[in-house]
Amino acid sequence: MTSFRRNWISKPVFRWAKNAMPGLSQTEREALNAGEVWWDAELFSGNPDWSKLLAVRPPVLTPEEQQFLDGPCCSLCEMLDDWAINQTDGDLSADVWDYMRANRFFGMIIAKKYGGLGFSAFAHSEVVRRLSMVSIPAAVTVMVPNSLGPGELLHLFGTDAQKDYWLPRLADGRELPAFGLTSDEAGSDAASMLDRGVVCRGDWQGKKVLGIRLNWSKRYITLAPVCTLLGLAFKLEDPEGLLGDDPHPGITCALVPADLPGVETGRRHIPADTMFQNGPTTGKDVFIPVENIIGGPEYAGKGWMMLMSALAAGRGVSLPSLACAATTMAAHTSGAYARVREQFGLPIAKFGGIQELLARLAANAYAVESARHLTCAGLDEGRALAVISALMKYTATERMRAAINDAMDIHAGKAVIDGPMNYLSPNYRAAPVGITVEGANIVTRSLMVFGQGAIRAHPHLLDEILALEEGQQDEALTAFDIHFWRHVGHSLRTLGRSFGRAITGGHFAVAPRGSGRAAPFYRELSRWSAAFAITADIAFLTIGGGLKRMEMLSGRMADILSELYFTSAVLKRWHDQGQPDADFDLVDFNARQSFARISVLLDEVIANFPSRTAAFLLRAVTAPRSARRGPSDALTARCADLISTPGPVRDRLSANLTGPGQHPGIVALNEAFAQAIATDGLRKRLRELDMTPDTALAAGLLTQDEKARLDKYAGALGKVISVDDFSTDEIAAMYPHASKPDRTTPPQEAAE
Repeated sequence: MTSFRRNWISKPVFRWAKNAMPGLSQTEREALNAGEVWWDAELFSGNPDWSKLLAVRPPVLTPEEQQFLDGPCCSLCEMLDDWAINQTDGDLSADVWDYMRANRFFGMIIAKKYGGLGFSAFAHSEVVRRLSMVSIPAAVTVMVPNSLGPGELLHLFGTDAQKDYWLPRLADGRELPAFGLTSDEAGSDAASMLDRGVVCRGDWQGKKVLGIRLNWSKRYITLAPVCTLLGLAFKLEDPEGLLGDDPHPGITCALVPADLPGVETGRRHIPADTMFQNGPTTGKDVFIPVENIIGGPEYAGKGWMMLMSALAAGRGVSLPSLACAATTMAAHTSGAYARVREQFGLPIAKFGGIQELLARLAANAYAVESARHLTCAGLDEGRALAVISALMKYTATERMRAAINDAMDIHAGKAVIDGPMNYLSPNYRAAPVGITVEGANIVTRSLMVFGQGAIRAHPHLLDEILALEEGQQDEALTAFDIHFWRHVGHSLRTLGRSFGRAITGGHFAVAPRGSGRAAPFYRELSRWSAAFAITADIAFLTIGGGLKRMEMLSGRMADILSELYFTSAVLKRWHDQGQPDADFDLVDFNARQSFARISVLLDEVIANFPSRTAAFLLRAVTAPRSARRGPSDALTARCADLISTPGPVRDRLSANLTGPGQHPGIVALNEAFAQAIATDGLRKRLRELDMTPDTALAAGLLTQDEKARLDKYAGALGKVISVDDFSTDEIAAMYPHASKPDRTTPPQEAAE
């Protein structure tokens, strides 16, 4: 029977698949081999095992990491003046640079034996998050050496000699690294870079050695203007066969000291008026020995694999941490501002239109923080989460952009007038930077999250593709036959699950033991996981390799996977924190909002399926339009109240935004919020009496102490409501070429 199946059923399918599925390019193969799958594979299975998710240990700081956060990190925050950095100085102060070096902020991911701090991914994330709440330039300056760059690549691939020499120097700040990846012409298509290195012999420190002659032109390189060590990605050529038989080894990563002849750095870009050090770098006939290839000569041509492996971790930490800080800050400040700002005799937090935005902000902050914790937990288990890291970077920064826009709408004029007290405009300006770097979100969404995720995280698809590319025909067919029929069985089970859960609303899906009030959400999430999995299967069956070119469809599938992951993270956070009743409304809001969005996305995917027969089948077995509606108005109002009134939920959402080292505008807002709560009863009494504090005091209806408390609140409120303004001389100092207004009478009018 096995032989009959192989030769008469599997063989024709094998031939069809050979033609339908394009072969994997070398860069695609390396990207797929970089990293590993984790919870994303459970979601792709269509039947996630919730016990695996809940068994993941929540990330926790060690006493040493907590001490660093409370000590050096907090002290650094107190040294930062974000307005001066961005508007007058154009850089961090010399004292700040020295403090970062002295306290090894640039060596958080470097192991202790090399002089680094050896921090966990969670500690690294916490530091970046904390700094991002005060100054984005400072956060980016710390972020980059601890993300994709020489430090990470040396740790993963460096030779012992390279590690022993460079890592201690990077850890203590003697060397400041940058990494040159983006070429002028290539942009997000890094594999198309034109930067070249040719293997040849040349002079190095007085000796004739085998080396590489480099020519490059890079841009958007953070820390390039001030770096002393440049990590460089380039295409290596070996026309004389000095390294081996391959004349075109391909993308290679090497270390280039910035003081070598021919290296040019120093010029700066200005990324959206956010003044971290970023700029172009070029190299003209720069010679380095082959020993400067990261990992040594045997790693020539393995640069793309190295970059993908490094990004599998770093992309899941740095930018999601910055995004988490921005969403948290947006929720914290908007809740407080809406509470103290009154219009028509009411706090604007009581207006339905404002409550919609406040609820979204609260839910967003809870979800992004949940996903950050879950991702750091996976990374700290030693996993290189390629698909999840890409998903996190894309989704967290998009949610950051939405949160900042909502906060800007709530603050209105307060947010658009720039100045030292404006805590929102720096994030508003910088949001596109996070959207763009480490893989532009458009590319990440439409090509990577689902495109690579479907192959990498699917239980059988990658095995089938590899079988199709097997050189020996008989062996290829045998392997394909095994994996194809396993895939068929999986698909039939998933189709049955999807249909059964669709018609019952997931009522009979399994929820983890002890899930309490959240049990219906686990069940419905299982329902949508099955719908997502069978849709992915049928997409590959009917579209095949053409799915690569259907980027709008692939992008919607990426969005569904993101919703599944973030909602899983929300449920896990609520579980890990002991299922607090006070937080349940945020869990409820996130789940209902997510299910409604998945429903719309899946409906759009099916509506745009090329095969109408497949679309009809999918609509029957997934019932995308049967989802529950989004959050109700009553739930929305309750979630809005959670961040506009004091309580444990607001405190948990606003972690690190009430202690020392805050933005001065947030300090003033926190004080006004506290005074508003403390004087709420007094102000209500005055409104009922229709009196001012002075008239109530004169009438004996208010004590002197109560009057003083109201005056204190009025002063605190005034600081919050006021916006920055500048004298003509101050404007001239910021903009030296700005002309001063001429207040003299024009000559013609004087003559008349």
